[in-house]
Amino acid sequence: MMVGNNVSHSKRRTKRTFQPNLFDKKFYLEEEDRYVNLRVSAHAMRTINKNGLKATLDDAVKKGFLKSY
Repeated sequence: MMVGNNVSHSKRRTKRTFQPNLFDKKFYLEEEDRYVNLRVSAHAMRTINKNGLKATLDDAVKKGFLKSY
């Protein structure tokens, strides 16, 4: 999460927050024949489409983002 300013037409500044674009999504994991519920960003969905779910989850575990799946 980032913090910034809303700037109006008259240049008055008020604080605002930038939230990540997160979705609750259910993915099918073919290797284990089951569904996995993940909370992922739009960018992560593109990564899963590009690399595949198994490879992306393995990489997330290796980097320490997930304990296991």
